[in-house]
Amino acid sequence: MSVGMAAPRSVYACDPDRSRGRLFEEPPSRTRSPFRRDCDRVIHSTAFRRLKHKTQVFVFHEGDHYRTRLTHTLEVAQIARALARQLGLDEDLTETLALAHDLGHPPFGHAGERALDACLRDHGGFDHNAQTLRVVTSLEHRYPDFDGLNLTWESLEGIVKHNGPLTLRDGTPTGRYSDHGIPLGIADYINAYDLELWSFASLEAQVAAIADDIAYDAHDIDDGLRAGLFTVDDLKVMPLTAQMIADIDAHYPGLDDVRRGAELVRELISHLIGAVFLEAQRRLQAAMPKSAEEVRHHGEVLVAFPAAVAQAETEIKAFLKLRMYRHPRVMRVMGDAERILFDLFARYQNSPADLPAEWLPPAGGNRETETERARRIGNFIAGMTDRFAITEHQRLFDSTPDLR
Repeated sequence: MSVGMAAPRSVYACDPDRSRGRLFEEPPSRTRSPFRRDCDRVIHSTAFRRLKHKTQVFVFHEGDHYRTRLTHTLEVAQIARALARQLGLDEDLTETLALAHDLGHPPFGHAGERALDACLRDHGGFDHNAQTLRVVTSLEHRYPDFDGLNLTWESLEGIVKHNGPLTLRDGTPTGRYSDHGIPLGIADYINAYDLELWSFASLEAQVAAIADDIAYDAHDIDDGLRAGLFTVDDLKVMPLTAQMIADIDAHYPGLDDVRRGAELVRELISHLIGAVFLEAQRRLQAAMPKSAEEVRHHGEVLVAFPAAVAQAETEIKAFLKLRMYRHPRVMRVMGDAERILFDLFARYQNSPADLPAEWLPPAGGNRETETERARRIGNFIAGMTDRFAITEHQRLFDSTPDLR
């Protein structure tokens, strides 16, 4: 089958007609599948709209042409849908997971996540996947019968487990959670709704996860070139991009650097998608899963880069870390951004009246614990856009860093 053609629905795809349902039972939609309904709910959520003014790498006012969390998310969704179509998976569930994957990110990108994690260190820390789960299960207040979006089990599973199992079968935390345990928001939620943290997620979730990697690699190169942090020729230090640049130069001699960079990004996306498709086909043919359940219990990821491409992708990430994420200009801005969130967290702790009324504890209720108060403040800050965080800091402090 050609990589560009849609495959018929596979036996190992998630079937919306066999969904495990929702925590709060609802009548089915007359016009939409359960997964399409999930996707629409994500798109119409407040948290999704806020992604427009949340940092990817560059703070929103550094330029209109850099990625934000929203544009990054849309690009992940496009790549994920392309792979899902080729593999015969459920495109609606895949799109839901791609669109929802960054809903829990705080302002100022990974700098904001580091700051909130430090602020909440004694209260369970901060994990953006756990925060995404919190957003879609409790922090969105749009429906009269429940908090959150009441997504299907399959969507919640994919949000939590798209990077793989969080525990062993006996409940022991594994992987990145081995040292500090399961994040608070996830650990609390599974007591009410078991997401089977020990199993792998669906292929739709695995596709959304690898689409995130592809989008990061390609589009951060694009933004780094636009920002002047490195040049197209600097990317020749890596064999994969060096060969692509050589091919572009041979085919388009004398092409200007802007178009060289754009062509490189297109070639890289196509190459990575094609590599993932072929590797997933190979693994699926070897594993021969007969259902989505067999995918979950297979014991290893089935959507992945082949070994040589995985090495090349690791080299791209290392290049971006050195030349972009750790660039002195970016580090200075992100350091100032962390200071803004540290200041806001401390201010709200010391002066709770500075919080909006809807973020104050209910009057006359039980006295909240120190951890409950810290988590409430953390939820408020995590939901901020870059712009709102800066405005709040200007309102509450005499001097605010200029994030440029």
